[in-house]
Amino acid sequence: MVYDPGNLQTALSAAVGSDLALIADLRRAFIESAERQVDLLSRARCDANWIMAGLRLKGLCASFGVTDVMALADQALEGAPGDPVVLRELNAALTAISQENE
Repeated sequence: MVYDPGNLQTALSAAVGSDLALIADLRRAFIESAERQVDLLSRARCDANWIMAGLRLKGLCASFGVTDVMALADQALEGAPGDPVVLRELNAALTAISQENE
């Protein structure tokens, strides 16, 4: 899956206009929250923890319009706790988001 960097930028611009400082703050908040949920996914050893972190990640992505990562969260929810493939893909997508505009 290829990450589309335009989704997050479009959502942030639509929400706050051209305030670059606020866009940067919201982008950072999104990345930190998403990374926290992916970390919880990576440490989940039972279905309940895996599902809770997956649902939180999916909701966060839906709020920010990051549909590609939201699809990965769905993929995680359909898989088993600790699925290394989906965790790698999630980490790669978040790395791409965080490196955008650096």
